[in-house]
Amino acid sequence: MLATAERLQVLTESEQLSKMILQTEIADTYRQLYDKLKTDPCTQKKIASFVRMKILYDEVQRFGRYHPDYSRVMKETRQLKRDMDMDENVARFRQVENELQQLLDEISIIIGKSVSEHIKVPTGNPFFDNASVCSGGCSTGGSCGS
Repeated sequence: MLATAERLQVLTESEQLSKMILQTEIADTYRQLYDKLKTDPCTQKKIASFVRMKILYDEVQRFGRYHPDYSRVMKETRQLKRDMDMDENVARFRQVENELQQLLDEISIIIGKSVSEHIKVPTGNPFFDNASVCSGGCSTGGSCGS
């Protein structure tokens, strides 16, 4: 692969963009909450309990309702998942994680559209996926790129 001036410029600009993203308030908050999530002993205990129960859950799923511990494992798994999800550190981290993902999705759409209107950018978010494919709306007679 030959290094051209254009490729070097793209690499330089993409590096600058990544540095800008890392300096955003959302990215900073994400790192802080991630550290808190990983260091809080109560939160880690809830996560570890859920992970252990998830292993049992996967085993029970192989046999379905015929497994002797089916009801107990299903109930405990739901309870432990709820306890983990209701933990303040987990809830705040997931919220900021979604905000950061939305920022990255928006940037991906902008970059894709700057290259061509017909580029599909998979974001995992139906709102953005539809925004990157259709122009004018399929139901309004607009053209779809799918």
